[in-house]
Amino acid sequence: MLITTTDWIQGKRIVKTLGLVRGNTIRCRHLGNDIMARLKNLVGGEISDYTKLMAESREQAIDRMIEHARQLGANAVIQARFSTSEVMSCASEILAYGTAVVVEDEEGGD
Repeated sequence: MLITTTDWIQGKRIVKTLGLVRGNTIRCRHLGNDIMARLKNLVGGEISDYTKLMAESREQAIDRMIEHARQLGANAVIQARFSTSEVMSCASEILAYGTAVVVEDEEGGD
């Protein structure tokens, strides 16, 4: 599955637009991570547990968006974007969304 943030893919032409696709996940922080994050806040630096949590959340949201696109018969997603929002004080939603399309190689392209 090709995924791009642009509205085109070099060497490909869009032959069919299938519509909006999305995937999301909601994750809650662990109390132990919050305690460590507060301590890290005192000395500075990256909060690696949160970095890992957000990376895993983004990947899960992308995987779900890809699955949605495949269900529609797409082989690419263009204009892919992320959105995040706080659902409650300890939980955040990551949303991946874009436009599902069917693309083919352009004539004379590699």
